[in-house]
Amino acid sequence: MTIDLRKYFLGNSETLEYELDLSGMELGGVKPFCAPAKVQIELKGSAASVEMAGKAVYTMTMPCDRCFEITTQERETQLFHVLVRELSDEEDNDGTFVVVPDEQLDLDRLLTEDILLDLPSKFLCSSDCKGLCPVCGKNLNEGDCGCQRNSVDPRLAILQELL
Repeated sequence: MTIDLRKYFLGNSETLEYELDLSGMELGGVKPFCAPAKVQIELKGSAASVEMAGKAVYTMTMPCDRCFEITTQERETQLFHVLVRELSDEEDNDGTFVVVPDEQLDLDRLLTEDILLDLPSKFLCSSDCKGLCPVCGKNLNEGDCGCQRNSVDPRLAILQELL
């Protein structure tokens, strides 16, 4: 979705709701977005800038990074940007300012970046996920497997003596 910002730079404000299709996006060989993200943004304009604030709500289905069980989570990303025609000092831009010299904003690209930057580095089925047994591969969330897991890598055995 491309937004013409000219009317907002004239001082107009508006709330927009739409759906952002992320189904084609791939993360680590998986397409985690099963349904479009529901986006709600408010644009508040002035002569110098347009404030864009809102949120994107979406559902992700991914394998847990510890136990590999498929899990679905609803997530919400808060959005905030200040849209300007130009910056007086490029070094002051911490990512909040978005320069739009032609007053045409590619909203899909901007929101996709926001969503990707807000994703967790590890996708877990639960915060206390125990993962897989390193010996037999059993999912430890389903119970203990009985394997002896106290073997030490021979390259690190000398460090065991320090304990």
